[in-house]
Amino acid sequence: MRTDLTATQLEQYRRDGFIVIPDALTPSELEQMRVAVDDSVAKLGNRRIVDAEIAWADDSSRYDDYYAKVFTQRLMLHRLNDFLRSFFLAPDLGRMMCELEGIDGIRMWHDQALIKEPWGNPTAWHLDNPYWSFTSRHAISIWIALDDATFQNGCLYFQPGSHREAEHERNVGITQDFGGLFRAYPEWASRQPVAAPMKAGSCSFHNGLTAHGAGANCTPGRRRAMTCGYLPDGCTYNGQTNVLPPTYLQTLKVGDLLNNDKQNPLLWRRPA
Repeated sequence: MRTDLTATQLEQYRRDGFIVIPDALTPSELEQMRVAVDDSVAKLGNRRIVDAEIAWADDSSRYDDYYAKVFTQRLMLHRLNDFLRSFFLAPDLGRMMCELEGIDGIRMWHDQALIKEPWGNPTAWHLDNPYWSFTSRHAISIWIALDDATFQNGCLYFQPGSHREAEHERNVGITQDFGGLFRAYPEWASRQPVAAPMKAGSCSFHNGLTAHGAGANCTPGRRRAMTCGYLPDGCTYNGQTNVLPPTYLQTLKVGDLLNNDKQNPLLWRRPA
């Protein structure tokens, strides 16, 4: 993967809270990731997460609700597949994200496949970090297009600069209320978002407080994407469960460092 950044790209990311990197993956990496994701998703079946401890690991009873028709969501696939593990834990990728966010170290939070099935629902506008078990203005996610992400099949949209104004206490769920976030942030409602269509093999990075959403899949084909969220090294537990397993949660209290290398592996740390 191309991990070198220009000064212009760094400036754009810090101003807008997101950036698109065309053709970030080599053709070989793209094909390997497609196979890895398809195989891992097939292995999970109806389970949403690779962790039998987590109560919603097998939640097929929810598959008739609106959220289940937004996308097929499968988490922690790096625990099933060596290619995904090596890709999403690559030190060069970690260094790149530290440069984007201006931080000194970075750990994995969780990966997830997000597959908009044919005629899938839109993804409501939301912020990422308020869902997670740590609170930071420097969380970051990578979003990789495994198929062309188009206006027709549900490409991403971003609200530039929203990461500088967002608050962790104000967020909404991914529901049928597509624009509910703009009632939480009425000052954003009159601003034009930026669409981010991407060719397969391209990727985007966005800050954990950047407002984003995605359109419906108005086609008979799937729109596959693979994503991963990351936390700055040194973040602490904020009391939210999210993807943390019960046995680990029993060892945590609010304020404890999230530095368990099995749960949140370290990618890169700036040399002393």
